[in-house]
Amino acid sequence: MNIQYYGHSCFKITTKPAGRATEDIVFFIDPFDKSIGLRPPQGQADIIFVTHSHADHSNVSALKGDPVIINTPGEYSVKGINVIGLDSFHDDKEGTLRGHNTIFVFKTEDLTICHMGDIGADLSPKQIEDLGEIDILLIPVGGKYTIDGAKAVEIARKIEPSIIIPMHYKVKGTTADISDEKKFCSEIGNCPSNQVSKLSLKKKELEGKSMETILMSIE
Repeated sequence: MNIQYYGHSCFKITTKPAGRATEDIVFFIDPFDKSIGLRPPQGQADIIFVTHSHADHSNVSALKGDPVIINTPGEYSVKGINVIGLDSFHDDKEGTLRGHNTIFVFKTEDLTICHMGDIGADLSPKQIEDLGEIDILLIPVGGKYTIDGAKAVEIARKIEPSIIIPMHYKVKGTTADISDEKKFCSEIGNCPSNQVSKLSLKKKELEGKSMETILMSIE
């Protein structure tokens, strides 16, 4: 599996499907528009996942192909990937400020990835239970519109993934009014000094890892 980060909450994941299919499947999560100052993602997509309808997370027209678009909670099996979408809130006022948000859990290549979208509140015990065991956690840390770095660490410790990849924080070029990753890194205590542009992972490589943080640079 290959993971590429475009900034904000947008990732491109390339994976091998289950079954006899041989061609890689490419899916994007939360493609953004130009409003945040970064160049929107480009390329062919087989599937696009949208955690909520705000323009900086739902710019599906930026991508080519004839992708399947999934933007609501539910259980899905699409192109050899099993997916669960869990309803959550975009704020700590039960959605009255910014509405709902879908947490997506992807199962592919024997790995389980959780993308938390713009989660704005702590998770309930039921939500933690529904997530199950997570290998790779993609979690917002920039605050204001989502949880901040301290709350992100608190939630991550409840989930206990093998790897944590922070997202939705201020990077060079973005005009989004959010904080950088420093508060999260201070709280988690194990942020690396270097960033990686792409991440290639296999299940066996996660053995013995617990809440290891990886910072990704923008492609």
